[in-house]
Amino acid sequence: MPTGYPYLFVVAVALVREDGCVLVQQRAPDRSMAGLWEFPGGKVEPGETPEHALIREIEEELGVRLDAEALTPATFASERLGDRHLLLLLYVAHEWSGEAKPLDASAIRWATVDEMRALEMPPANVPLVEALARLLP
Repeated sequence: MPTGYPYLFVVAVALVREDGCVLVQQRAPDRSMAGLWEFPGGKVEPGETPEHALIREIEEELGVRLDAEALTPATFASERLGDRHLLLLLYVAHEWSGEAKPLDASAIRWATVDEMRALEMPPANVPLVEALARLLP
């Protein structure tokens, strides 16, 4: 097995409404994988815990506030990205404050798991949808 790949730690959240729909966002045109749908989140910066990185990223991307206590670790994805290796940690949250707005994306939408299966998503997000299907009622 190859060794020595630098890791890229990324966090994301499945914001789940009472009706079971999950918020996804569409990547902006100026980003890599533009137009694809993904769970909101971003990179963990040096010195941050994954939870604090997620709280920061969600406030920047959606304008909503999360509390660390409301975040439940759900699953992860592992994927090679060129000369790096991505570890994508997915959390689930049922509580947040504020109204989500696409501050750093082309669009946002609430989708069921079945609807998410039909969306074009970055490869690392696809197995997360299936994990959510097993976790959500």
